[in-house]
Amino acid sequence: MKALIVALCLTSFSFAANAQTTPQQKTTKQPTSLKDKVVEIACGECKFKMKGKSCDLAIRIDGKPYFVDGKSVDDFGDAHDEKHGFCNVIGKATVTGEIVNNRFKAKTITLLPEKK
Repeated sequence: MKALIVALCLTSFSFAANAQTTPQQKTTKQPTSLKDKVVEIACGECKFKMKGKSCDLAIRIDGKPYFVDGKSVDDFGDAHDEKHGFCNVIGKATVTGEIVNNRFKAKTITLLPEKK
């Protein structure tokens, strides 16, 4: 009986030791390139409910928002303008750039005219 208990303890110990020494595989995601993609664009905190410290430009692709690097929320006019500001209105834009580390690195952003 003692031999069985010792064998079970050693087996358990070896599984635990193996689990701690097995290297974890890192999944490195390649950047996702976007070229002339139509997206939603607005303030990430105000309109897309993203966590941040201030009003920052963001785009939303297929329901997933990304903060934008390379352009500011005020590059397209007053962000707090009631009719056109990105803190009050979600617009549409054509974008070119890459998604890297869950952020959109903008090369170009062209706002599309509002539908009336």
